[in-house]
Amino acid sequence: MSLSNESHPAEFILLGFTDRPWLELPLFIVLLLSYMFTIFGNVSIMVVCLLDPKLHTPMYFFLTHLSILDLCYTTTTVPHMLANICHNKNSISYSGCVAQLIIFLALGATECLLLVVMSFDRFVAICRPLHYVVIMNRSFCLRMAAFSWLTGFTNSVLQSSLTLSMPRCGRREVDHFFCEVPALLKLSCADTKPIEAELFFFSVLILLIPVTLILISYGFIAQAVLKMRSAEGRRKAFGTCGSHMTVVSLFYGTAIYMYLQPPSSTSKDWGKMVSLFYGIITPMLNPLIYSLRNKDMKDAFKREISRICFCKK
Repeated sequence: MSLSNESHPAEFILLGFTDRPWLELPLFIVLLLSYMFTIFGNVSIMVVCLLDPKLHTPMYFFLTHLSILDLCYTTTTVPHMLANICHNKNSISYSGCVAQLIIFLALGATECLLLVVMSFDRFVAICRPLHYVVIMNRSFCLRMAAFSWLTGFTNSVLQSSLTLSMPRCGRREVDHFFCEVPALLKLSCADTKPIEAELFFFSVLILLIPVTLILISYGFIAQAVLKMRSAEGRRKAFGTCGSHMTVVSLFYGTAIYMYLQPPSSTSKDWGKMVSLFYGIITPMLNPLIYSLRNKDMKDAFKREISRICFCKK
């Protein structure tokens, strides 16, 4: 076999839980229901944020971007997983694997940065309310959103290039549900420590630094909220900030577990479950968290439903 064929196989075999075939039906049901709820929840948030004038604020501008990210994030992996289970297949083409790896990494990195921007928005709203309109102007919000997307895709191209450059010596069985960095690195027949060190550096930039900035922001926010005399003001601040912190905890907690330790030290089955959680379950929960804990969002949903019902009459 030529070096070209060894490095670029026609397709990869995604093992998933093939050693436990009895899990296929429950997994298919969970994936299908999660994907349906993800589509419904995130599309609903996008539509309401666009239609309701009261939600035309920086906070909901970034929330719309988060919903777009979550919708694309799951669409990168779930439809292919469902198709494989339906057709009793477990393969993915090389080009499909590369595309999945790049897009999945890009959207994940973009979400990391977008969550930082959202925490900064809450910091300015609560700690610098008189300067909020000046600081969080339309131009600044557009630049921050563009920066998050551009940096996310740049990071993805760099990490994907490093991962795919490793020789695999004909190995093509990926012990995962989809193409992800830790699983692909395990295919390498060379020493992966230098590449792991470079990938760790990128992960620190995209994961540890942003989560540190978020924690610092919320430290200042907590101080400001506790000084508020109005109980209603404290309740509203904790409502919006609590939603954001819940999302941050779910996403960063699982992503840090996967990307800030060597692939060789990651438990095989536990790593798969963690990836399913932050890649599929978290995007499904985000709309629920923001709609249930956010009074403005709940009121906007009620207004839009009332408007639709009134128009039908």
